[in-house]
Amino acid sequence: MTYELYYWPTIQGRGEFVRLALEDAGADYVDIARGREQDGQGLGAMTALLEDPAIARPSYAPPFLRDGDVTIGQSAAILLYLGPRLGLAPTHEADRIWTHQIQLTVADVVAEAHDTHHPIAVSLTYEEQKPEAARRARDFQANRIPEYLAWFDHVLSRNGGRHLVGDAVTYADLSLFQLVEGLLHAFPGSTRRVLADNPKVAALHDAVRRRPRIAAYLASPRRIPFNEQGIFRRYPELDL
Repeated sequence: MTYELYYWPTIQGRGEFVRLALEDAGADYVDIARGREQDGQGLGAMTALLEDPAIARPSYAPPFLRDGDVTIGQSAAILLYLGPRLGLAPTHEADRIWTHQIQLTVADVVAEAHDTHHPIAVSLTYEEQKPEAARRARDFQANRIPEYLAWFDHVLSRNGGRHLVGDAVTYADLSLFQLVEGLLHAFPGSTRRVLADNPKVAALHDAVRRRPRIAAYLASPRRIPFNEQGIFRRYPELDL
């Protein structure tokens, strides 16, 4: 059965963590909001599903995934569901929960990265909170990026250095790749310096990029470029 992914059609955002898992597994999926309205897709289809009163468990916001009669929202929950089905999660329950825990930590970093350019309110533009953004971005780069990437490097070290969990790629590895990609886009100077101190994270990032299906995806039009409407935004004045 074809998976249906619902996310904004012009940004990577939180939906990209799900896209990477689907792409790496070679799964059959449709990115609904990026489709044509005449095919029953597009933004209208996503909005209609969000507002459908017949859905007993509605998602707050994209991304969400439909698999037959099952609808799941939140990137980490979607990946918890997809992981075993795509061969991107360990077999044992304790390892699956550990993978989920790592994914939730990735989500924490993503939220903090977003708040560097919107530290006061999402309803305000970046230009309306630039002084606060500069202060938040300085602290994020000086303290939070080093702490987070050091933790991921430590987890890799405890697990042999190549993967975050077990001896094969999981969705957590793919998500750490995307996190590093986003940080390199938004804060290239400071992120490269931190990666130099965390070589196992840097090596995992490079290894995931070379995976055949990921490499093909990154080179395809399916991969939406980073832009200043997404989570990871490049404002040169914020980069240390």
